[in-house]
Amino acid sequence: MNILILGNTSDAHAIHIKNALIQAGATANYLDTSLFPKQLQISWQPNTQLGYLTLPNGRELNIQNIHSVYWRTFSGVYVPEFKDSRQQRVAYNDSMSTLRTLMQVGSTKWINSWQAYQFHKEKPLQLSTARQVGATIPPTLISNNPQQVTEFCQNYEKVIFKPVYGGAHTQVVTKAHLEPQRLKMTLSLAPVTIQEYIPGTNIRSYVIADSVYSAEIRSPSVDFREDLDAELIPIELPDSIKKQCLAIAKAFMLEWTAIDWRVKPTGEYIFLEANPSPMFIHFERQTGFPITEKLVKLLMN
Repeated sequence: MNILILGNTSDAHAIHIKNALIQAGATANYLDTSLFPKQLQISWQPNTQLGYLTLPNGRELNIQNIHSVYWRTFSGVYVPEFKDSRQQRVAYNDSMSTLRTLMQVGSTKWINSWQAYQFHKEKPLQLSTARQVGATIPPTLISNNPQQVTEFCQNYEKVIFKPVYGGAHTQVVTKAHLEPQRLKMTLSLAPVTIQEYIPGTNIRSYVIADSVYSAEIRSPSVDFREDLDAELIPIELPDSIKKQCLAIAKAFMLEWTAIDWRVKPTGEYIFLEANPSPMFIHFERQTGFPITEKLVKLLMN
């Protein structure tokens, strides 16, 4: 059984999954897209649906024989600098188009898919979709309008801001951030996501197919993902929130994800984010949840 790991040996999670797959009896190789087109080779015939992937070590795989791919990190493609910028743009676009085709043709199961990866990048749409399937989301504004940002912040006792595209770097909004000239200059460069700060408990739920594993994360940080010393305590979710986890994963086209919640003192769960390729090794070691085992089973089934 041929299984690929989208990533390389610089990532501990890619190494971990590869080793686990080999121990389970699968044939596992890295798919490092930064080596395409110089060292990776891709061929595909739309009329016959035949295609081949030749790895840097010379191993050739029929695309139809690649059982699944574990999406850990996507590095894009690497096209060297051309003297002619137009030719370089053409080479880059052609390489990306070929790679995106590989990610979407044939019977190969991608965990997670290109479509899920693209959806994840649209964080405002992700929040809206979560709300549509029944999750509660924080009061949120995505804007580069200084007046609307200022008015939104005045409506709440405590407000945070973070990148629209996602990631860490969540910070509390201060009076200095809202100074008119500074705010105007900042928002002229890019929009920002502003949210009411939700006091309460951090919960992370890992969803793997129809399994859900959750733990409380105790950390004083505004963004617990930046706290390496956060304490993890396994918990059992209410049935209604378990169902929301599965509904969110389905709506986001995710067979595997980590969903972050904030639980208010009242017990209300607030959806924050769903990650299509979350880190999990530390979480698994601290909680004892069989995440690796479930992921291997998902990739090999």
